[in-house]
Amino acid sequence: MRTAMGTVMRTDGQLGPEIWIRGPVAAPHPGPRPGPPEPAHASAGPRRHSFVGTHGGAGTSTLATVYGGHDCGRDWPGPADPRSVLLVARTHAAGLHAALHALELFRRGEAPPGLDLDAVVLVADAPGRLPRPLAQRVRTIESAVDVHRVPWVSAWRLGDLTGPPPRETRDLARLTATASPGR
Repeated sequence: MRTAMGTVMRTDGQLGPEIWIRGPVAAPHPGPRPGPPEPAHASAGPRRHSFVGTHGGAGTSTLATVYGGHDCGRDWPGPADPRSVLLVARTHAAGLHAALHALELFRRGEAPPGLDLDAVVLVADAPGRLPRPLAQRVRTIESAVDVHRVPWVSAWRLGDLTGPPPRETRDLARLTATASPGR
């Protein structure tokens, strides 16, 4: 689980946090390396993610289409799916409750082994500001893990996913290596 400090809590039995730089850092090579070392970014591609809905209608299909990645619906990633998880929830009361429940599963080690929780993606359930009680729940989630907020996009409601991601989602686009947001 990625904490607010940028570390990742692993669920594959390894103890302690690891620092991630666009993917896991390989263990140091025990012997001398032939030739100059290759820059870390030269072979690293974008990190692939699995969007996992914490409740029905969270928006995993839309997010996977707009930002790239695997749409898991409400299921955990399968063996061939990306192991980096982005939990998805709407910003209504039931959605935020479901997100907190899913975070608790990761915290207790009850998520499937080998998954890395990178962040929670909160998709606006309506235009405008959140009511205070919902904003407080969002702050609770933000205290435990990185959160990416996706604003209300009217075009998405109508099924038009062709435009660029909203500019407010720059960090999410960077995380998923999507083209620069421009709305």
